[in-house]
Amino acid sequence: MLSPLSLYVHLPWCVQKCPYCDFNSHIAGDAAPRRRYLDALLRDLDTEADRGAGRRIETVFLGGGTPSLFSPEEIARLLAGIRRRFELADNAEITMEANPGTVECGAPAGYLDAGVNRLSFGGQSFNDDLLQRIGRIHNSDDIVRAVTDARAVGVGNFNIDLMHGLPGQSIATALDDVRAAVSLEPTHISWYQLTLEPNTVFFARPPADLPDEETAYEIQDAGQALLAASGYRQYEVSAYARDATVCHHNMNYWLFGDYLAAGAGAHGKISDACGVYRYIKPANPLQYMKIIEAGEDEGRLTPIAASDLVFEFMLNALRLTDGFSESVFCQRTGLGAEVLVSAMAGARARGLVSREVDSVWLPTALGRRFLNDLQAEFLPDRAPD
Repeated sequence: MLSPLSLYVHLPWCVQKCPYCDFNSHIAGDAAPRRRYLDALLRDLDTEADRGAGRRIETVFLGGGTPSLFSPEEIARLLAGIRRRFELADNAEITMEANPGTVECGAPAGYLDAGVNRLSFGGQSFNDDLLQRIGRIHNSDDIVRAVTDARAVGVGNFNIDLMHGLPGQSIATALDDVRAAVSLEPTHISWYQLTLEPNTVFFARPPADLPDEETAYEIQDAGQALLAASGYRQYEVSAYARDATVCHHNMNYWLFGDYLAAGAGAHGKISDACGVYRYIKPANPLQYMKIIEAGEDEGRLTPIAASDLVFEFMLNALRLTDGFSESVFCQRTGLGAEVLVSAMAGARARGLVSREVDSVWLPTALGRRFLNDLQAEFLPDRAPD
């Protein structure tokens, strides 16, 4: 039995690059060659349709960059092209990321008509001073307006991204952000800590007033309690859902499902009876378009070594509060249950994981707190303690 199959499409341009962002995003705004890029995407999707032949797409995710720089008409063209090439599940989740500063009044209706049924708003904070400090082009009013407009036209399923551990942020201001997000009643909140990633401005020149480690932990602890009290259940390290409206696309990632990839720098993973493979498209948008237009081979499959499969699986599955079943592990890695039990022995002895009824493995509270240490238990070259 094959894994569930998703499709990720990357739209790489932004109005400006945020100083913390390490995603494959490029400054272009109105100068982006959107028509040419969409032409290339549709040709790329022909290749992906061959890779996914005979399999149904369960979720589609339009990420970036800033996908909402593309008009509703352009998104409609893209989604129509996807439907012509793939069988989509009747209830397929189709998510589009949107920057509140680029979603114009009336656009949410167009995106809904195009086929998008879930929006993810990159709010990050409701504090205008903090938004300026982290390089965002919107303000708090823009977030409220974007959400209000989306709800008014019938977008019932939407996420708000929030960051904590921002420069100069206190526990009180971090909780103010959580309250502001909750007040908009999203179905989903992604609440994650700012990290200083290599090849970003903040990594090269870190802000001097980042919260210290103790304050960051207190922010996280207090925020998790506030979200729980507000009806948002934490189901992954940084993901909180109301009424079980989890992000099914991300759940497929976390449970080592398969996903096709189209667009500059997009990563894919596919499995068959012979093994599990990854591939990546050229990152630079102009190079990507030239390669696609020339009909050159791109996205070559690289097999995941059997010795790496346990770590690859655990890297994401252990982020889930409810863990995973042995049957999912076996199905998606091709490894036996005895491999899993053996691999878990050290973490189980340290109290980082537990085995529940129905052969479900999950991180303990200690394991969730020290997730990096837990994941490191499964590195292929890890020396015995």
